[in-house]
Amino acid sequence: MIEEAAKLIAHSRFLIAFTGAGISAESGIPTFRGHGGLWENYRVEEVATPEAFRRNPSLVWDFYKMRIRKMKDAKPNKAHLALAELEKMGILKAVITQNIDDLHRRAGSENVIELHGNIYRVKCTSCDYRENLKESGRLDEFLDEGELPGCPKCGSLLRPDVVWFGEPLPEQALDEAFNLARRADLCLVIGTSAQVFPAAYIPMLVKDEGGRIIEINPDNTGITHLADIILRGKAGEIMDGLLKKIRHEVRR
Repeated sequence: MIEEAAKLIAHSRFLIAFTGAGISAESGIPTFRGHGGLWENYRVEEVATPEAFRRNPSLVWDFYKMRIRKMKDAKPNKAHLALAELEKMGILKAVITQNIDDLHRRAGSENVIELHGNIYRVKCTSCDYRENLKESGRLDEFLDEGELPGCPKCGSLLRPDVVWFGEPLPEQALDEAFNLARRADLCLVIGTSAQVFPAAYIPMLVKDEGGRIIEINPDNTGITHLADIILRGKAGEIMDGLLKKIRHEVRR
């Protein structure tokens, strides 16, 4: 199956990748669902909804600062690096991700659509202020602050620039993702349970337009029944093996 997948990828016209938390598991970032997932120890309604933030912003910020501390030292794994290499080869056109960990960009991917935001960005609850704490060099300072973060522009409370449960996805990012899905003749679906909508519509759109799907995941998911090729195992190991075969196929 991996040889067939490599041939499809190497000769694809418009390849996209759709990734979820599972692609970052080998970088030490926990997934959300299943054994060891974040939602085993935290209640969604207490830390990941607009209502939770209004009710107890300190608790929500404690949760997100904890996650930032765990994520900031994580490194892209072989799956992230393989996708970046496929983009450099001109084969992969875009990565559409549900992840907020920034690992695709750190691996070298340039065309990345972040459907659920970025954990290193903050935005004001009142005005249009946004800041990427890594780019501004304020990340460590921000994490050490004991007070709730205030907007330097208007003084209102800052919040994580991520999409919480009950919130719509960013319209521009979602439109771009859907347009890419409609153009794709092949979609790599890596490390996502495909249970969170509307993001999970992306592989369905690819299929509706006549494209093919390669699923890389240890378990069955919400789109397994749509997949043309299913590769079971860890994303890093499979993508590393695929990349080697793709290079060989391209050189033929």
